[in-house]
Amino acid sequence: MRFEKGSYTVVQVILKPHALKTLLGINALALKNQAVELNEFSTEDLNEQLLNAPDENTQVSLLSGFLVSKLQQANTRDDLVEESLSLIHKSKGAINVRALAKYLDLSERQFERRFSQTVGLSPLSYIRVRRFNEAMRLMKTGAYNLLTDIAYALNFHDQSHFIREIKSFTGITPKSLSQSVDDFYHNQAGYSY
Repeated sequence: MRFEKGSYTVVQVILKPHALKTLLGINALALKNQAVELNEFSTEDLNEQLLNAPDENTQVSLLSGFLVSKLQQANTRDDLVEESLSLIHKSKGAINVRALAKYLDLSERQFERRFSQTVGLSPLSYIRVRRFNEAMRLMKTGAYNLLTDIAYALNFHDQSHFIREIKSFTGITPKSLSQSVDDFYHNQAGYSY
């Protein structure tokens, strides 16, 4: 993003993982590490309208109207992927791809393909992120006295697996992270669980 000197407004829309496919009918996996202009999905020049809007409320109204109209036209929902997302969130990431595919009565390969096209990540990657977010939340709440208890609560095979996963996301050990978890949360703009 390039900003010129002076004041500016940023309007952020946080969508559910399946929303790109549902609202815009696009393969989310194809967008990995790419930006797409809103005008590609609108017959009106939405970017221009947003730039010329007199205030933030008008910008939010324009963007909301665009998204609501897309939702009303939506016909590409993948109910099985949405159900799998719900199961992943309910389990707090303590579930595996094989169990999800079996529950949904799909082959693993078919499930992984549909999930990746809808969400933009493989189911395994999404589960890892969800489990990491839950580990962060549990560290922050202090609900567990030992980090090992968090590892087992989230279905990690063992403590070393837990340590490797946390280090792969943060570059530091869970112990170091738990000592500075408030700072970590504070520095993560837009972080959500």
